[in-house]
Amino acid sequence: MTIGEPEPNHPTSDQIMDWLNTGTIFPAFMDDYYNSGWWDESQNIGQDLIDTNSTLTYLTNNTANITTSTQSDDPTITNHPSPSDSSKKRKTASDPLPKPSSNHHRKNHSRRISLQAEGGDAAAAVDQKVVTVKKSVGNKRSSNKSTGNNCHNGNNNNNNNNKEGRWAEQLLNPCAEAIVKNDMSRVQHLLYVLKELRDAKGDANHRLAWHGLEALTKHIFSFSSSATSSSSSTSSIDPKVLTFTSTDSRIFQQSLLKFNEVSPWFAFPNNIANASILQILAQEPNRSRNLHVLDIGVSHGVQWPTLLEALSRRPGGPPPLVRITIIAQTTENDQNKEMPFSIGPPGDIISTRLLNFAKLMNVNLQINRLDDYPFQCLNSQVINTVSDETLIICAQFRLNGLDHNAQDERTEFLRVLRSMEPKGVILSENNMECSCNNCGDFAKGFPRRVEYLWRFLDSTSSAFKGRECDKRKLMESEAAKALSNKGVMNEGKEKWCERMRGVGFVGEAFGEDAIEGGRALLRKYDSNWEMRVEEKDACVGLWWKGQPVSFCSLWKLDTKDIDN
Repeated sequence: MTIGEPEPNHPTSDQIMDWLNTGTIFPAFMDDYYNSGWWDESQNIGQDLIDTNSTLTYLTNNTANITTSTQSDDPTITNHPSPSDSSKKRKTASDPLPKPSSNHHRKNHSRRISLQAEGGDAAAAVDQKVVTVKKSVGNKRSSNKSTGNNCHNGNNNNNNNNKEGRWAEQLLNPCAEAIVKNDMSRVQHLLYVLKELRDAKGDANHRLAWHGLEALTKHIFSFSSSATSSSSSTSSIDPKVLTFTSTDSRIFQQSLLKFNEVSPWFAFPNNIANASILQILAQEPNRSRNLHVLDIGVSHGVQWPTLLEALSRRPGGPPPLVRITIIAQTTENDQNKEMPFSIGPPGDIISTRLLNFAKLMNVNLQINRLDDYPFQCLNSQVINTVSDETLIICAQFRLNGLDHNAQDERTEFLRVLRSMEPKGVILSENNMECSCNNCGDFAKGFPRRVEYLWRFLDSTSSAFKGRECDKRKLMESEAAKALSNKGVMNEGKEKWCERMRGVGFVGEAFGEDAIEGGRALLRKYDSNWEMRVEEKDACVGLWWKGQPVSFCSLWKLDTKDIDN
């Protein structure tokens, strides 16, 4: 493509960098997206995710056909009244349940106590958790404040491993276990209490209960032959949740940019990846070679303006040609394997805007999209690699969607990447290691996905300072897809590093610019975020309140094993 001179009155390159780092200055290529204010409270998304009444009715009507196992021991649910002692106090399963209030977290404590009679054993556990929640409310204002020094050393995380106040997990995980054991009486009790306590506008616990209840109900019906054959039953719990695929491109782009402004969840890995690309280019002896980036990620184009701006300021100018090949997922072929944040809305035109921005930066850019192209079918011919270019692969938060069981699609796909002989591979993934032998076991995998969503909701609550807006709800609803996706967290850093080494890659340490750039970026955010450099695996980790969130790694071909 032929690039003309930059048009006058456009932001300078420094302003572009400021926009990408702070979100306070918008480049011309997205001006028409930002005519309205960020915090338009009148546009809040308000919808009920599921009809739990129909769920409990279905469970009640089908309990006779299900073999109920003995209740499992649960250390957090003890001293509950037996059915014979409390039968007069409890409502029957067929009684209509009260409608949930949007202000659950402000109800009188005595209302929560009454759940012990109505909700059985689960409510006894919640009574204890609610006390903790109510006590923390008084300190909410002070707890959300940054410490000021933003040292990211983890010293502010006294309760890192303390789950005492995380009552939603104490309901969701036992419910998943009860579902697997067909203990439907216990499932009814736990679903009832979750329905009473969930709140889409509450704190992280209430939001987790909201999304978790929807995921559990979806699981129950998806694995029930009776439910799947009954359109009336399934339609009654079909959630109309606003996600990337169901929103318009304007809200979609606003949400991505706003989220990167307030949270490093994706901004940090993107920053490290772009710095790594510059690091690889600096090591190339021929600076006149073209650059080809294979984008297998979830940034939806938001990552690349920073790189284009940096390339325009590179000594000697940008490469003669910059090619970005995007492996895009555009349809939900399998909702149980769809990675959160991976599918954008129909009609998104970010590619056109990136081309306009590249022209502004005086960068010769070409973009090629491969929509819904199977990973296993990729090769150098499909990507159209040529000998006179520097190929760099950027894979971020997509590869965990590949199957890692029978045929091990993940290792085979890494072999495909290896066969392309790239100059570098940047791999970023969620860092929540799987410790179970059977990742397909719902009861074993669900708690790990709940833990992932908890960290997202907890960090997002701090990022948005408790304020409600469409952008926050959209990002949280998209993240909640993890609860129904078996592949989101089943392999962490160590396993991925082992796979990369096994197919013929060797880890490369991040340069000083990447490390210092990552540290500088995190200073913008909540002090509970920290970066950890792990020299053993040449990785950089992003942590929230002393717990791992994701890792970034840089890999090159192992010349000692060139035939692998």
